[in-house]
Amino acid sequence: MFNIVLIEPEIPQNTGNIARTCACTGSSLHLIRPFKFEINDKTLKRAGLDYWDKLQVFYYDDLDDFFNKNRGGEYYFIETGGEKNYSQIKYPQNTYLFFGKETTGIDKDILHKFKDRVVSIPMSKNLRSLNLSNCVAIVLYEALRQHGFEALH
Repeated sequence: MFNIVLIEPEIPQNTGNIARTCACTGSSLHLIRPFKFEINDKTLKRAGLDYWDKLQVFYYDDLDDFFNKNRGGEYYFIETGGEKNYSQIKYPQNTYLFFGKETTGIDKDILHKFKDRVVSIPMSKNLRSLNLSNCVAIVLYEALRQHGFEALH
């Protein structure tokens, strides 16, 4: 029903936690290279527990590869400083929720290209950002709530 897209993830524990969230919600996980860890990293596997075989995971060489293989979906880019609040968006099925690197977020060129699709999670202005896996959970569960959690029954 929903798709989580991680652009060049850096912290294996976050990716593992996100994989677990995807498995528990029936969401697909899309991982865009390069990664800052080995995909078989013990911490990645540990954080995802034994859920890896219970979700769809797709791998891409770069963003161009992703966009070439995933046409026609609704794309939203979650980034600190977006003008729209994530809870104000109506998320249709087949939505792709993009999240950037833990250290630098989503590349500014991508944000500019999709400027009407950039959304943020409200937080204190004097702090940098929330944890990536928390951000995924917050936005994904809002999208699921809008559909009455129908994928979870």
